[in-house]
Amino acid sequence: MFAVFRTGGKQFRAEPGATLLIPTLDAEPGTTVTFEEVLLASEGGEEGDVSVGAPLLEGATVTAEVVAHDRTKKITVFKRKRRKGYRRKQGHRQGFTVVRVADIAV
Repeated sequence: MFAVFRTGGKQFRAEPGATLLIPTLDAEPGTTVTFEEVLLASEGGEEGDVSVGAPLLEGATVTAEVVAHDRTKKITVFKRKRRKGYRRKQGHRQGFTVVRVADIAV
């Protein structure tokens, strides 16, 4: 059983018990969140009954538990223009939320 859901402008494939890194959610660790924008769901294995929404499946939800909040490895953004003495250096760390999928309801 698996489902594809959308959150934070991205799509994720969820299976019960899977751990996912998704864009930051406004929820405390230990709380339960429900994703209602389910695009596709499968009842059986890889080749089981697949339900595809147009664009969303009505009544389908993915329930997950928030495990933690963290930030990715730092990247360096460097801008430069030749022969002008223009240089800008900036670092960035993108935040994310770790969730563990508990249940998929179709």
